[in-house]
Amino acid sequence: MDNTMEARVQQDYVQEILSLLRSGKSDEEIRDHLGDYHANDIAEALPELSLEERHRLYALLNNEGLAEVMEYSDEADDYLEELSPQRAAAILEEMEPDEAVDLLKETDSRQKKVWMSLMDPEDRRSLQTLASYDEDLIGSRMTTNFVALNSGLSIKEAMRSLIEQAADNDNISTLYVVGKNRSYLGAVELKDLIIARRDTKLCDITATSYPYVYANDRIEDCLEKLKDYSERSIPVLSDSKRILGVITAQDVIEVVDDEMGEDYAKLAGLTAEEDLKEPIRESIKKRLPWLMLLLVLGLVVSTVVGMFEAVVAKLTIIMAFQSLILDMAGNVGTQSLAVTIRVLMDEKLTGRQKLGLIGKEMTVGGLNGIILGFLALSGIGAYIALFKHLPLHQAFLISFCIGIALLLAMVISSFVGTAVPIFFKRVGVDPAAASGPLITTITDLVGVVTYYGLSAILLIDIMHMGAI
Repeated sequence: MDNTMEARVQQDYVQEILSLLRSGKSDEEIRDHLGDYHANDIAEALPELSLEERHRLYALLNNEGLAEVMEYSDEADDYLEELSPQRAAAILEEMEPDEAVDLLKETDSRQKKVWMSLMDPEDRRSLQTLASYDEDLIGSRMTTNFVALNSGLSIKEAMRSLIEQAADNDNISTLYVVGKNRSYLGAVELKDLIIARRDTKLCDITATSYPYVYANDRIEDCLEKLKDYSERSIPVLSDSKRILGVITAQDVIEVVDDEMGEDYAKLAGLTAEEDLKEPIRESIKKRLPWLMLLLVLGLVVSTVVGMFEAVVAKLTIIMAFQSLILDMAGNVGTQSLAVTIRVLMDEKLTGRQKLGLIGKEMTVGGLNGIILGFLALSGIGAYIALFKHLPLHQAFLISFCIGIALLLAMVISSFVGTAVPIFFKRVGVDPAAASGPLITTITDLVGVVTYYGLSAILLIDIMHMGAI
């Protein structure tokens, strides 16, 4: 099913929900039918409803159902403000803890403190703990919605404990086994617990090598590990190996999406991601800092170009092909940068592998440079001879210089596009944030120096060409 068809199907569901709420059916009939729709579809319908219609929907859904709808809504804080403070607090208690924390962090609602004050003290402490982690740490993405079983339980006792905890925690496909002080010992799949013999000890079916991450680990450092294991959930531990929460498969998808969005924004010279609903002032604030830096770096490039005024004065024709060299150098540098940023996400990369990556990118850049340089030599030479009416030997001398400059610029830009992010990663600076604007400037400098330097040496000093 293509994207258009998927959108049409979802839109049909939204229209069905709108029609249902606007029908003359009783509340009981509407409530029964609403149970047939996914919470995401109901969330999509909320903006289409009037305030009065939304209030009716709020009354039809219980706290658990409405909490699930709010988890899918981009404007959940606005809708919570339409509820009484007491019910809004109850909704936050029912939401996945990590989703509730994100909502409270991002909202500007004046009701935020009131909602927090009305929450159950234990739930409030749980949210405050999650909120205490920086956004780039695993702890900020974990949820406390999981089932923990004591290692000393029998299978029968473990099943009883599971049933008791399942009322408050619905992530039960994987169960976590703990010792004293909730120290993490391993995990048990629900299927294995169900088929185990009643007199078996829980510790006998516990997978002690089940993967885990630490709450203070950086998200970008754990992405490959989280993706490689492909588990429904992975436990998050404290430094003393106490289990604090879990990060689910859905969390991993969101983390990967956020990291890709952030890296894309940084590579584009933005300080953060943007969306269609963002105010113009915020978009300007995100873009302007890098643009100001690029303005300064652009002046550096212009200064270097000015150093070759004598070359341009004697060979004005070479100015026509400057953009070709700069564009190709920039494109190659950006390609190598993109490959390197992706590879650097793997923390197992050794020093030899990094050198191998640099060598590979330079080889690829060099081979592409040979092909494109040959095309430039023949194509530009013919163009200059036919349309600029220069003698054939002069036309091909100029195109030969352009071809060699193109080859050198592509090789050097490949090196720069690979080595610079590796260096930044080594010194603890985000390579995506620092490399994008810098690579642009460096590749421009490489192109300018290579092109005009070769023209000065080859065409003027050696071949004594001038006034063309």
